[in-house]
Amino acid sequence: MSVDASTGTWLGRTIELEVGAVAHGGHCVARAEGRVVFVRHALPGERVLASVTEDKGGSFCRADAIEVLEASPDRVEPPCPLAAPGECGGCDWQHATPGYQRELKAAVVMEQLKRLAGIDREVVVEALDGGPLDWRSRVRLVAGKDGRAGFRAHHSHRVIAIDDCPITVPGALDDVVSRNWRPGSEIEVTKDGEGQVHLRDLSTVHGKTRSRQLTGGLAVQHAAGREWRLDAHGFWQVHPAAADTLAAVVAEWAEAPRDGVAWDLYAGVGLFASVLASQVGPRGRVLAIESGRRAVTDGEENLADLPQVRWRSGRVEHLLADAPKPVDVVVLDPPRKGAGKAVVESIVEGSPDRIVYVACDPAALARDIALFKEHGYGLVDLRAFDAFPMTHHVECVALLQ
Repeated sequence: MSVDASTGTWLGRTIELEVGAVAHGGHCVARAEGRVVFVRHALPGERVLASVTEDKGGSFCRADAIEVLEASPDRVEPPCPLAAPGECGGCDWQHATPGYQRELKAAVVMEQLKRLAGIDREVVVEALDGGPLDWRSRVRLVAGKDGRAGFRAHHSHRVIAIDDCPITVPGALDDVVSRNWRPGSEIEVTKDGEGQVHLRDLSTVHGKTRSRQLTGGLAVQHAAGREWRLDAHGFWQVHPAAADTLAAVVAEWAEAPRDGVAWDLYAGVGLFASVLASQVGPRGRVLAIESGRRAVTDGEENLADLPQVRWRSGRVEHLLADAPKPVDVVVLDPPRKGAGKAVVESIVEGSPDRIVYVACDPAALARDIALFKEHGYGLVDLRAFDAFPMTHHVECVALLQ
């Protein structure tokens, strides 16, 4: 259907599209009537009929591919029937082969590096052990009006009830989908490294959130040659193979000198701090900064045998002014928004020889790499991992010197 943009919104219209390149966020770029259309459930090179799901005016709108007229050779039947237009919004690429999903993610990382940091670099996204399903060990669900647990539709508050989730580790959701919940409740589930399921109910009553731990609460995980005991619902890598994989890359690239000084920023419970501590040795110093107080408490208890690790609780940008300088190596694993200018400048003031940056968002990583470039730090190496199969998310580790 041809649509005249001057007549107003395209919301609800069906348009035929030639699908172009992948874009950051789990969609591809197409064009119609002079406008950009970000289309989900499609693949580059396909011809589709798409229904416009969001149009706020201006130069672009969003759409879902509802019929594939010419399919990509990399298209497959999604393993979950809810990975479809108007259904669950948790997965982005179930309709692509696992290998092609990694190619799409690599293309996104390369595009972000080029556009935001001016860096041309080939990127390969590596698979983690375990395959594309049964990997998600931490899940947050919400109860719909009927009391059934599920996930929200894409860009919507509407709850899609589920009986199972093929990307979640087996057995994690058995006690969630088999019962009714207070409508609107959020249910947090973690299956830890020992196979124990931890279940927490977050209900809002009269404007106040009430937390009830229904099972477990203290998770046991294994990574970097250590056993970790931590808050089951605090930060830990979602993919069972991710923590060990990332710790190994950090260990290889950090090269913290014996008796040296290292910073672990956004430290969580100290996974990377433990790696740095083994490198600097008992006479070295590792500063671990983390804003979550429970994570700091867990970190202090888990690394009590490493007195060279000193913990500070608070925002990284507020605490670096008093950090020990100069520093030999800095490891940072910031939240999705990235580190930002203030943190980058504080790191540079410490004159580290090496910076190892762990990132869950390629756009934020590229923006921060551009900031480091302004201070003379260049990208030496980069690895990317498919730590979130079937979704658009990708984990990167960058080495700057």
